[in-house]
Amino acid sequence: MSAIPKIRIRREGGPFILIFGIITLVLFSVAQWLGWIGLILTAWCVYFFRDPDRVTPTDPNLVISPADGVIQAVVEAPPPRELGMEERPLKRVSVFMNVFDCHVNRSPVDGTIVAFAYRPGRFVNASLDKASEENERRAMRLKTPDGQELAVVQIAGLVARRIVCWAFDGQKLTAGERYGMIRFGSRVDVYLPDDSRVLVIPGQRATAGETVIAELRNTEPDRVGEVL
Repeated sequence: MSAIPKIRIRREGGPFILIFGIITLVLFSVAQWLGWIGLILTAWCVYFFRDPDRVTPTDPNLVISPADGVIQAVVEAPPPRELGMEERPLKRVSVFMNVFDCHVNRSPVDGTIVAFAYRPGRFVNASLDKASEENERRAMRLKTPDGQELAVVQIAGLVARRIVCWAFDGQKLTAGERYGMIRFGSRVDVYLPDDSRVLVIPGQRATAGETVIAELRNTEPDRVGEVL
C-alpha cells in the first residue's frame, strides 16, 4: 500500500485559511448550501498555499522557471530602473500565475542577490504588458558564479495585494530555491543576458523549479513553436 503524500502548506496561508474556516462555520449556521460553498472555498484556500517539492536541473547554464503558470510573453524590454542595470532592452520571459497555480516563487539560477528593490504601484491585470511598468513589484538582480546577470521581478496582479519575499540583499540562492510568493494571481518576469537562448514559447505552461525557460551562453535563435 503506497503512502499518502504529505501536503506542505505555507505558514503565510494560516491566517487566510482560518478566516475562510470561520466564515464557513457562520455560513453553515445560516444555510447548509451556503456552508458547502464556504467549505469549497476553504479547500481552495488550502490548495492555493500548497508548497510542493520540485526536481530542479543542476546545469549552471540553465535558467529555470521561477513560477508556475503560463508563459505570457517573450519580448525585449528594459529591466526595472531601480535595479541599476543598463537601461536597454533585454529578453524578458513573463510567467502569469492564475488563482489555481502554486504561488511559491523559486530562484531561476544559482546566484547572489546584488540588488534588491521594492516599488509600490497599481494593481492592473498582471496578464497585461503594462503591468511590468505600472504594478506594484519587487525586483532582484542576480549574479551567477561566472558573472552573468539576470533580473527577476515579482509583480502583483488584479487580485493580488501582497508580495512576500524571504530573500535579502547579498544572499546566495541556488536554482530552484524558494525565495517568495505572491498572493492570489500575479506574474514573474525574468530578464536574461544578451547571450541567452529562450527555450519556451507564449502559451506554454511552466512549473517553478523544473521547467527550463532559457540557456545561458547560447547564441542560437530562440525556440519557436505553434499551436496544434
